[in-house]
Amino acid sequence: MSAVRRPPLSVCIVAMNEADRIADCLRSADFADEWIVIDSHSTDATREVAAELGARVIERDWPGHVAQKNFAIDQAAHDWVLCLDADERVSPELRAAVLAALEESDPPNGFECARRTLYLGRWIRHGGWYPDRKLRLFRRSCGRWGGVDPHDRVAVEGAVGRLRGDLLHHSYRSLSDHLRTIDSFTTIAAREKHARGRRASVVDLTLRPLWKFLRMYVLKAGFRDGLPGFVVAVTGSFYVFLKYAKLRELTAAARREDGS
Repeated sequence: MSAVRRPPLSVCIVAMNEADRIADCLRSADFADEWIVIDSHSTDATREVAAELGARVIERDWPGHVAQKNFAIDQAAHDWVLCLDADERVSPELRAAVLAALEESDPPNGFECARRTLYLGRWIRHGGWYPDRKLRLFRRSCGRWGGVDPHDRVAVEGAVGRLRGDLLHHSYRSLSDHLRTIDSFTTIAAREKHARGRRASVVDLTLRPLWKFLRMYVLKAGFRDGLPGFVVAVTGSFYVFLKYAKLRELTAAARREDGS
């Protein structure tokens, strides 16, 4: 009896200025049948590195996280897609699980996996950062990216399975890189809330950040990750504070414009 051939798989990646990380990402997914990289005008060698490794590279303006990732899956030649960020790696265990899932006779329309993040030299396993399950393997005919920028997520029609093995996340190059990301993401999040008519209260600026820290560091045992776990909780709290502080700033600016 001949073996059942698995359906072909496309890997979809969005990137910008990831020349130092895109190669490891692509190599970890070398079992796929196609690799697509959507590049947002990188000023380093991201496009060249990806192309040398066999990826089809498309350069495109950045329209937002959700829109760019949906564009990426729309370029795929195959129905099954695996969506990765350039700072992520498919672990050997996850690789085996992906291939096994695709060989199932009647698989669900999507699969989620745990994501494990390397931060300040340590794999974070608490504080809400792990298992951090992400739905990344799915039939594009049954799923799309959604959510609110910058916090995108995949939604699929039908059942969702779970894969063994971790998606390895090499998140931030440094603490400074993390703070720059927080600054960028909180700006996007504040604008999204402002566009929906949300306003920031005193509670949002005071109790929400405090609760975030306590939940991450105490309730979700972030303290078990040592100093990196403490930094994760502090920066998580700061993210919440900065998001609402920027929202309050936007609201005040809008009032001044209305009064002028």
